[in-house]
Amino acid sequence: MTPDRTPQTSVPPVYTTVDKSAKTSKPRVVILGSGWGAMSFIKQLPSNVSEMYEVILVSPRNYFLYTPLLPAVATGTMEERSIVEPVRNLMLGKGDYYEALCKDIDPIKKELVCCFPADAGFDEACFKMSYDVLIMAVGCVNNTFGIKGVDTYCNYFKSIEDANRLRCRVSECFERAALPATPEEERKKLLSFVVVGGGPTGVEVAAEMYDMIHDDLSKLYPNLIKDVKIRIVELMDHVLSTYDRAISIYTGEQFKRAGIELVLNSRVASVADGVVTVVNKANQAEDIKFGACVWATGIAMNPLIKGLQARLPGQNHFRSILTDDYLRVKGSDGSIFAVGDAGTIDQPKAVEYAEALFEEADTNKDDQLSLEELRILLDKASKQFSHLEEHARFLDMKTGGISRFGSLVAATLSGSANSGPLASLDDRTQVTRDKFKELLSKIDSGLRALPATAQVAKQQGEYLADLFAANKITGDPQTTQVKAEAEAFKYSHKGSAAYVGRDNAVFDVPKLGPLTGYAAGLIWKSFETYSQISFRNKCLVATDWLRTKLFGRDISRV
Repeated sequence: MTPDRTPQTSVPPVYTTVDKSAKTSKPRVVILGSGWGAMSFIKQLPSNVSEMYEVILVSPRNYFLYTPLLPAVATGTMEERSIVEPVRNLMLGKGDYYEALCKDIDPIKKELVCCFPADAGFDEACFKMSYDVLIMAVGCVNNTFGIKGVDTYCNYFKSIEDANRLRCRVSECFERAALPATPEEERKKLLSFVVVGGGPTGVEVAAEMYDMIHDDLSKLYPNLIKDVKIRIVELMDHVLSTYDRAISIYTGEQFKRAGIELVLNSRVASVADGVVTVVNKANQAEDIKFGACVWATGIAMNPLIKGLQARLPGQNHFRSILTDDYLRVKGSDGSIFAVGDAGTIDQPKAVEYAEALFEEADTNKDDQLSLEELRILLDKASKQFSHLEEHARFLDMKTGGISRFGSLVAATLSGSANSGPLASLDDRTQVTRDKFKELLSKIDSGLRALPATAQVAKQQGEYLADLFAANKITGDPQTTQVKAEAEAFKYSHKGSAAYVGRDNAVFDVPKLGPLTGYAAGLIWKSFETYSQISFRNKCLVATDWLRTKLFGRDISRV
């Protein structure tokens, strides 16, 4: 690539288009992003993928970040280099990498405009690049919900830079509070730490902060510990609201013993310099002074996604771009895929097809369905409407199809549906047309978008890699060849975990239920170590756990 010669000097240098024909005739697959979805896709690709596709990854961040351990970096438990892996290490032998930010997508011309990151210390250099297939893995951005002062006075928590800023801020607060002339009121303000959001991120930030303060800073600043206050502001009436209720209760009790205050049923109204105003459900306002405030709640649509939405038909989701069950972006003719927070699978509602489904299932035309007819219907329809599968299994158990394998298996498969809309049905039940529509409406009401988690993005990235490896994906409906047996993406929830301080953790595991306590903490540390993207990272993380136990955390502001 050579710069275009132009007499204008006020604009950044613009490089010539990366012409596809200049390199290879193989389909060019461009991946945007270097997070969970993108790097899981790259890692899962076979080593000989370059024989099938020309793979190019474009991201302004030239490393993969293991986000679940970001709270540990913010408190010195982990070193930042331990949870990052260079993109080029993972791309080796599979494709090319460009450190650039995609600023525009033209889905008609299949062309991108990308620029070297403006914050990298060089003049911005932009170039155009064509693609055959585009994989969107750009994630979401922070959502302030329009609350005044959040962007100015709060510390976000999505990047390694955010973690480092929080680490430095906490150190600055303690050093300033330790000065002999610091007034008591200011000292208490400096040592007040507020975390907005009671989800896994907010809980883990508060827990890691508690460990750092009481394991390490208490020895270095013994006269200040009495003034330290950690608070979590949460809109719901309990933290970890997406977990099993027993886990939420355990976490609340754990925090109460640790002295972490939970400000529940409250929303943030505004943030000013050193003070956050919260309003409870009784509409009573309270000002909470802080030395540091972490904003760990809310995600919003990436601006790049918003721009692409406007150019594609049928795209109206408020946070992500809509895809089909194969993660193909709707309206792109199969040339664009989306994974992770960038995309949302558009799930069709079964009730919209109730009449046709009923007519097909009513084999004896008596205008009602027996339990067996309903079971067969749901089993067949689950191929098109995946959310019907668990209900089909439930009816299979009720009609004896699974019970022959034992009560334990039957109970396991029916566990999530035995209190659902089909629970009251028995062998004598006759489902009328109206009752059938009512049942489908209730089942459809349980439809949920996939959670915005690393687990979802990882599974989607791996699914796409297998899809591309087993088929010929060209981005053109005329030449794309997908095997008939190719399956749509199905998310398999492996469970959720969170660290809650004092070497304790919580797990919400399907079929097994909640796991809490010190043993869960050991499992959590083992899992987070094993889940690192490279062997190098596994060794570094394991070493950091040991270093912290032996020598404590480094609280230097560097």
